[in-house]
Amino acid sequence: MSGGAQLSVTDQRRMARHPVDHPVIAEHFGKGDMRLHIANISANGFMVDNAEGLTRGDRVIIRLPVVGRIESYVIWTRDNRAGFQFERIIRVDDFLAMIDTIQPNPRLRKLR
Repeated sequence: MSGGAQLSVTDQRRMARHPVDHPVIAEHFGKGDMRLHIANISANGFMVDNAEGLTRGDRVIIRLPVVGRIESYVIWTRDNRAGFQFERIIRVDDFLAMIDTIQPNPRLRKLR
């Protein structure tokens, strides 16, 4: 297997990010199961704050409420953080339902 994903996508970091406190078990394609902590999420991707051992291009599959299993790729790493891009954009209605599930405090949700 080559050295990771060869991604060539436009920068979509302008999407609204929602702060969350959501632990997941990620299926890493080389390292097996990993515990990750999602600190913020958007319809295009998410950021974790415990990314030890992850490098740009790594692929993982996570399970999210409402959305189910979704594959994502490491786009960047810095210190103990890493940014992931989903292999597909999550539909708006599914994304909003997911946010309601993983961020139950309405004061922390972005305005709709």
